[in-house]
Amino acid sequence: MPFILFALVFIAVKVFPEKTIEHPAGVLVKEPPVQVVLDPPIYIEKDDYIITAKASFNLKGRILSIENYSTGRESDLSPIDFALGWGPMSDQAVLDKIEISQSRRWYRWETDKFPIPRRQIEINSANMHIIPANDKVEDKLNDLYQGNVVQLIGYLVYVKGKDNWFWKSSLTREDTGNHACEVFYVEEVTLLI
Repeated sequence: MPFILFALVFIAVKVFPEKTIEHPAGVLVKEPPVQVVLDPPIYIEKDDYIITAKASFNLKGRILSIENYSTGRESDLSPIDFALGWGPMSDQAVLDKIEISQSRRWYRWETDKFPIPRRQIEINSANMHIIPANDKVEDKLNDLYQGNVVQLIGYLVYVKGKDNWFWKSSLTREDTGNHACEVFYVEEVTLLI
């Protein structure tokens, strides 16, 4: 019986994908995220974790992809990842030429022909591991769709478990690859488009 239930859920997700919102061509978010280093940092306790806010973070971005998680240590705090884009990576004309996916806490993109230089893709998009500050924030995050333009406000954080497990945010949009994702403690969510 569990296998049949799993198979039905898998088929439903593949046959009836989440709603995607499309926009006319043009940059929807002109400005990059705003980050300000916190000195001293702010400490937040959540469940069995100490969250160290290293920088305030205010991001307006287009949701390029959404991936939900319920397994893995990270899902204790972060049940959702957003791949977000700004600047040219918020432009439908550019995004129509790039295939975007997420899995296993990674954001991937590929294209047959670059609509913009590769580096512009890399520095104008990022995978964000979202830690909702509370249930209200989590509910708002769960109401969003691929294609929405949102403003998220909170902190880029380092997380430490009582057993010394550690999860560290990138603190720059200039990096790529392993450890380049942001761990984003979100306190405010605003749907812009």
